[in-house]
Amino acid sequence: MSVARGTIAGMTSIDEPLLLKTAAEYGVPGPVAQELMARTRPCLYLVLDRELPESQRESARPAARTGGLPALPEGVDWPEGREPLVLSIDCAALPQDVLDIELPADGQLLFFTHISYPPESSAVLHVPAGARTTERAATYEFMGEAMEATVYEPRTLYPVPGLTLDGDWEGGPQTSAFLDGDGAEDALERFEEAVLDLAYGGPRPGVCVQMGGFSDPWDMAPDEGDLVLFAQLAGQAIDYDVCTMNLIVGTREVIAARRYADLQYDQQT
Repeated sequence: MSVARGTIAGMTSIDEPLLLKTAAEYGVPGPVAQELMARTRPCLYLVLDRELPESQRESARPAARTGGLPALPEGVDWPEGREPLVLSIDCAALPQDVLDIELPADGQLLFFTHISYPPESSAVLHVPAGARTTERAATYEFMGEAMEATVYEPRTLYPVPGLTLDGDWEGGPQTSAFLDGDGAEDALERFEEAVLDLAYGGPRPGVCVQMGGFSDPWDMAPDEGDLVLFAQLAGQAIDYDVCTMNLIVGTREVIAARRYADLQYDQQT
């Protein structure tokens, strides 16, 4: 992604003059700022209403929900393993032309996985718009015994576009040279935070669901090589008592073709 005149890549509200002005305020040279922007990817944060930027609180439209019970079409069962429903996304309610990965234009994306310990299996399902669905019960029978799936508290989430940064971006020639100076590391860190907050429209949420962009892992980043981030779910965004980072990745081709069975899951604690 390169920096051009006007809005950068058409995906954020940060234009080049604002980028360079912000860089100057933090003592960061313009070429370093441009190297930073060249290593960004757009994302969508899904956040609670209290975490919305002030400028968006009156106009924000709900687009997702944590927890609850799944509503599935006839002939489509709860995924094998009875993993909890952790996230439902109304694709038509997401802002368009933001992400650089392809999501369905409408219908519901349902995410099933265990967030409290490594899941044996996980699933993402797409329920087409207009499909007749029935909410499934949490209770079921397994080997003659009555069982009950975990059901997390439903919480409404709102989409906010933002930017994410490649964790290795500081290896650029201009940035490497700048970091040789005294105090440069601190100035660069504060500038980086300022740019990402500007793209969000305010302080970014610490705990949230993120669609697309670069991952923010606690361990090794799973979005390497041909793999890109599809979704990142902080455990506490689903259940306040669960401290995990749940990352879902796939190739751009798999994501665009909706071959969600081929996605890969990584849970970090």
